[in-house]
Amino acid sequence: MHLVTLPFPLLLPPSTPLSPLHPTFYSREHCLPKLLPVLISTRKKRQQQQGPPKSHLLVPVTPSQLADSCWLSVSFATFYWMAAEPFYTVASDSETTGEDKSQPSFPDVAIGIDIGTSKCSVAVWNGHHVELLKNTRNQKGMRSYVMFKDDTLSAGVTGGAAKENAHEERDVLSGSAIFNMKRLIGRMDTDEVVQASKALPFLVQTLGIGVRPFIAALVNNMWRSTTPEEVLAIFLLELKALAEMHLKHPVRNAVLTIPVAFSRFQQTRIERACAMAGLHVLRLMPEPTAVALLYAQHQQQLMHDNMGSGIEKIALIFNMGAGYCDAAVAATAGGVSQIRALSGCSVGGEDILQNIMRHLVPNFDSLYAGQTMDRIKSMGLLRIATQDAIHKLASQDSVEINVDLGDGQKVSKVLDHSEFEQVNRVIFEKVEKIINQCLADAKLVPEDINDVILVGGCSRIPRIRSLVLGLCKTEVSYKNIDALEAAVSGAALEGAIASGVTDPEGSLDLLTIQATPMNLGIRADGDNFAAIIPRNTTVPARREMLFMTTHDNQTEALISVYEGEGERAEENHLLGYFKITGIPPAPKGTVEISVCMDIDASNVLRVFAGVVKPQGQGVPPFIEVRMPTLDDGHGWCGQALAKMYGSKLDLAVHPKKLQP
Repeated sequence: MHLVTLPFPLLLPPSTPLSPLHPTFYSREHCLPKLLPVLISTRKKRQQQQGPPKSHLLVPVTPSQLADSCWLSVSFATFYWMAAEPFYTVASDSETTGEDKSQPSFPDVAIGIDIGTSKCSVAVWNGHHVELLKNTRNQKGMRSYVMFKDDTLSAGVTGGAAKENAHEERDVLSGSAIFNMKRLIGRMDTDEVVQASKALPFLVQTLGIGVRPFIAALVNNMWRSTTPEEVLAIFLLELKALAEMHLKHPVRNAVLTIPVAFSRFQQTRIERACAMAGLHVLRLMPEPTAVALLYAQHQQQLMHDNMGSGIEKIALIFNMGAGYCDAAVAATAGGVSQIRALSGCSVGGEDILQNIMRHLVPNFDSLYAGQTMDRIKSMGLLRIATQDAIHKLASQDSVEINVDLGDGQKVSKVLDHSEFEQVNRVIFEKVEKIINQCLADAKLVPEDINDVILVGGCSRIPRIRSLVLGLCKTEVSYKNIDALEAAVSGAALEGAIASGVTDPEGSLDLLTIQATPMNLGIRADGDNFAAIIPRNTTVPARREMLFMTTHDNQTEALISVYEGEGERAEENHLLGYFKITGIPPAPKGTVEISVCMDIDASNVLRVFAGVVKPQGQGVPPFIEVRMPTLDDGHGWCGQALAKMYGSKLDLAVHPKKLQP
């Protein structure tokens, strides 16, 4: 038999090794439409018999049905398999209604989720407007952490939120909780953000060789290893349960907000975590894009109320939370908003917090070099005192910090605004650079900006507000959007639109024309990066570029696809690679290779390549090559490819460059 027990379902190809860390472990949910009729048709038969507990429904599936569906729904626990026994699939009772019905009795509206580095929220379109859901403590904003205690897990959705008392905060910072998942997910151990995360009060270990970092929580004085994806999945599972409790029906689809600086590799990790939690991702929206959609709805409403003229308005959207900083320029007319420029980086409130901690304790790195229980406790006390001081500085001129770290270490200091700004001068310079870059990419000057929208927790820091408003040459920001609810509200709007929901009053007649946040291209001319689709290109997009061989009689070429802003390939994210074979032998520079990149409306990237003009021969057919996806350890791939092939499969940019 096949026995499965686990907190939540996953989708596993039958041919895949039974490991949640296997690169192809997770799949997309297109199998459900094929398996669901089988589950429904056998429900009455199961109800007439004495079957398993109601929490799980075991339905026999014939091998032909299983082969037709291609996928088997399973979970994380122990697997028992006997080939002679019939196949089974596992589904929750919530997957069907009380009677045998072919259609669900509820509208499957996607929820909107904003997974912040420090806090999160979930919202849904309730038929009239966006509603933010509250947890059992009547709070909309919930802490983004997962607590490991004994054999139980609890996330910040129910375990705490914006107003914990000191004891609860100490528990979170005691080494038993994992947080900052959004900063760690999809990053290699050579990443600066991962290295900085070693100052967090849980275990973060690295080998420094371009593989996934090792993270662990302290459980019963022992380290329990996990991954950012698994932690995020547990958290998403509680958010999903919260939404189902409010909506009184199962939730399957979701729209999530992500930072502009997220690479496609990180996006696949978010999708993997959602699949682990039983969620299907309809969209991954850059956070400023979600805010732009909400802004478009506001402008549409103003036009309907005859308070607006319907002319195009230019808004600069600035979002800075605990982990990331984003900026966007959106041109909005009525309910249509076009993203003209996006810019972002992995700088946020966590960096400000760590800067102040190191300022208060000059020997911070040596003091907390090893993560023992006493040092984790001491670090937690320092974080609590520093967080409290930063929050108070938002409304006070100065703040006094007094904290006993143990072992004779005490901190007693008065921190004022000027000292705070000096310590974080580099961060403020990066913020300024992001905004100036965004305006330059949009080909605008500050006087062209009609509204400045400030969102994210760090937008409340006085220096951040004055800096952004000063760069845009205005004194006030847009007041009709809540700084902490804007992103999730925009995601909920997109969830309703993507689910096909219509509104008689036209509140969902909205459209956001998105743009690519980073350059996409290939390695060429040695180790240079040739951008084929430049950043801020309107999506969907399709661009081609011509290349040529670099060696006489070259019959093969290696296409290495990268994403990023660096001039050299190694400075960017390697997304995948494939090899072109069968190039007609000819002198170097005479054979033209066309590489085409296509991004569809769902942000799916496809790469095509082929020989388009071999000298002295007819033009062969243009062949599509599906680019493989790289998994963990992809930091090694660039070096491995260079060592394996050297320069013998290189291409050079053709003088013609882009094809029309």
